[in-house]
Amino acid sequence: MTELEKGPLGQRRGRGARERIIGASQQLFRDQGINRTGMDQLCAAAQVSKRTAYQHFANKDELVAEYLRRFDPDVMPGVFDRPDLTPRERLLAAFAMPETTPLCPYIAASVELHDPEHPASEYAREYKTAIAARLTETAREAGATNPEQLGEQLALLIDGASARTRVLNSDSFPTAAAIAVVLIDNAIPAAAQR
Repeated sequence: MTELEKGPLGQRRGRGARERIIGASQQLFRDQGINRTGMDQLCAAAQVSKRTAYQHFANKDELVAEYLRRFDPDVMPGVFDRPDLTPRERLLAAFAMPETTPLCPYIAASVELHDPEHPASEYAREYKTAIAARLTETAREAGATNPEQLGEQLALLIDGASARTRVLNSDSFPTAAAIAVVLIDNAIPAAAQR
């Protein structure tokens, strides 16, 4: 392999470029936001040329949509797919966010983009709808008298905690979890909790 076939750090050009671009976008979009991250900066972080970047993504909007699409494709599997927890415990686990978990990228993207027709806004809506649906399904399994209402309440509480945590730079999830306990216990008859 000649030097011309190698990228800036000796990596083969083209191999894994798409994944490097997405990886760089995940880091930069989370750390400094979508609007403050330029394609030049993304390309430098991903160690690709702009030409290569545009071969994989027609424009930055397409990259932003792919970034969100890949973020959590299974809708919180560490919460909803845990057979070791009861349905009630899974509902509460949605509020036990590890400190290493980045705050909701869907909220951040929607706020930054201001465009409900943007492909990323569509992914954000789909993801938020999926979260509410999983919460509703789990509330139904737990025996909630009105699982749709409880699912929506908990989804709103998660989003509120995420937004408040982002704005105040202080973890709001413990308070949200305490509120969730009250909502869940009021929505699930005592007989179903046993």
